Amino acid sequence: MYRGASVGVVIPAYNEEGFVGDVIHEMPGYVDRIYAIDDRSTDGTRAEIREAAREDAIGNAGRVDEAGERLAADGGASALATRATVGDAIGRVVPIQHRENRGAGGAIKTGYLAALADGVDATVTVDADGQMDLRQMQRLLDPIVEGEADYTKGNRLLSREYRAAMPRFRLVGNATLTFLTKIASGYWKTMDPQNGYTAISHDALAAIDVPALYEYYGYCNDLLVKLNVHGMRVADVAMPAVYGEEESSITYSRYVPKVSLLLLRDFLWRLRTKYLVLDFHPLALLYLFGAATAATAVLGAGTALGSAFSSGGVPAVRVATSLLLLVAGIGFLLLAMVFDMAESEPLETQVR
Repeated sequence: MYRGASVGVVIPAYNEEGFVGDVIHEMPGYVDRIYAIDDRSTDGTRAEIREAAREDAIGNAGRVDEAGERLAADGGASALATRATVGDAIGRVVPIQHRENRGAGGAIKTGYLAALADGVDATVTVDADGQMDLRQMQRLLDPIVEGEADYTKGNRLLSREYRAAMPRFRLVGNATLTFLTKIASGYWKTMDPQNGYTAISHDALAAIDVPALYEYYGYCNDLLVKLNVHGMRVADVAMPAVYGEEESSITYSRYVPKVSLLLLRDFLWRLRTKYLVLDFHPLALLYLFGAATAATAVLGAGTALGSAFSSGGVPAVRVATSLLLLVAGIGFLLLAMVFDMAESEPLETQVR
C-alpha cells in the first residue's frame, strides 16, 4: 500500500519479450497488484511475465500485504470473461491473456476492469517497454492520495530539458495532438495527452463507464474527454521519458488523422452531454453557431471565387459579406473557448 491506499499497476504488453520482465522486477514494493496483460503476443512475452512473477513473488515473500485479503484476482467472473483469461495470482502479479489482440487501449481497459473488480484505490498504467521511470510513480500517486486529483498523467512537455530528450518527429506529432485534445477534452492546460504513464482513482474509474472506453490508439485522449464530462480533476506531472532500444509502433502520418476524427466526435459528444444534457451552458451554442457562421463564410468565399473564374469579376458586396461572416464566426468560437476554459479551470493542476 502507498500512504494507506492500495495500488494496482496495469502493464499492457504485446511482443515485449526482453522488456516486460525487467518492468515487473523493478516495480516498487508498495504496489499491491500488478495486472500484466498479454495482448496475444507472438513471442515469449507470456512466459516472461509468468517467470518474472514467480521471481517477484519469491523476492517479496516476506512483505506484509495489508490489502491482501481485499485484493483478489477476479477470475474472469465479470466483464473480463468475454475479453480475457485471468490466471491465478502469482504473488502480487495477476497474469491476464486476451482472447484476441486488442491493442494498447484494449489492454488498458482490461486492466482497469480487473482493478475495478479488486476495488483498488489507485490504478497506475505503465508501458511494458521500460520507458517509464518507476521511481516517479509516487509523484503520480501523491495528488490522488492527498485528494487533490482524480487522474494524474506524466507530462514530458512542461520542461525544456524533457522536451529536448524527445525525438523531433514525436514532438511535432505530440504537439499537434496536444492542441486538438485541449479543444476536445476541455482540459486547456493539459499537455502531452499521449503519455501512457498515468494514475487514476477508484471513484474516477467507477464514474467513466470503463466498458465503453475507446480501445485503440487514441484511448488516452478519449479518456480525458470522459473525465471532463464527469467533472474529474486532472493533474499534469512533469517527468522525463526514457528512450532505449525499443521502437515506436506509431506511424504518425496515419495516427494523427485517425485520432483527429475521434477527437472531433468526442468534442461534439462532450458539448452535447456536458452542456446540453447534464446541464446547460450557452458555450455549446456559441461553438455551434460560430462553426456554422465560419463555414458559411468559407462556402460563400468559394462560391465567389468560382464566379470570378466564370465571369471575370467578384461583387464587392459578396466579398465583404463573406469576410464579415468569417470574422463573426471566429469571434463566436473564441468566446466559446474562453467560457470553456473558465468552466474547466478548477479541474486542472500542474505539478512540476
